[in-house]
Amino acid sequence: MDSKKYLDDISQIKDMMSRSSRFISLTGLSGILAGIYAITGATVAYLFLLPNDYEILIVDSLKFKSILGILILVAVLSFVTAYLLTTRKAKRNNEKIWDETTKRLLINFFVPMVTGGIYILIKLNSRHYGLTASLMLIFYGLALVNASKYTIGTVQYLGYSQIVLGLICAAFPGYGFWFWVLGFGVLHIVYGTIMHFKEDRK
Repeated sequence: MDSKKYLDDISQIKDMMSRSSRFISLTGLSGILAGIYAITGATVAYLFLLPNDYEILIVDSLKFKSILGILILVAVLSFVTAYLLTTRKAKRNNEKIWDETTKRLLINFFVPMVTGGIYILIKLNSRHYGLTASLMLIFYGLALVNASKYTIGTVQYLGYSQIVLGLICAAFPGYGFWFWVLGFGVLHIVYGTIMHFKEDRK
């Protein structure tokens, strides 16, 4: 009996240590909504900004900038949604939303993201548009993998998927739009759904 209690105590201590070193308030719903935002933005771009007579999508500079504007809007909506839902979950579970773990998580996420964003802007300024979607997927994937050690472990698998998809996209740059939809839209919804049933409903 004492042995079983001892093992239970050890298990609880390990769980507490894991929770204290990982940001566990992320929600699957935020991933699902991010995917929906991405697909909605892509639909608007496809219907109003992309040519209908080209299978390989090529756009002029003005339309490309309009598409980038939609991408920025999607990113802002996704981050705001994630923040609001994460804050609500943390309060519901009596967890801190801002501590050393959160700081480490954000630093490890944003260093690859900001680096990638600056690199993409440099390439766009040189009118090198073809690999934009690929670079977005790869740097986003790297950011997720880099930050995954401070949050729920399944985040790393989303990161690996984005990196692989970005590398495949690099081999087919003319289809970058569709790879972007698959990565930021479909994969987010699939990941968010899995996370919702695995983590949120505990």
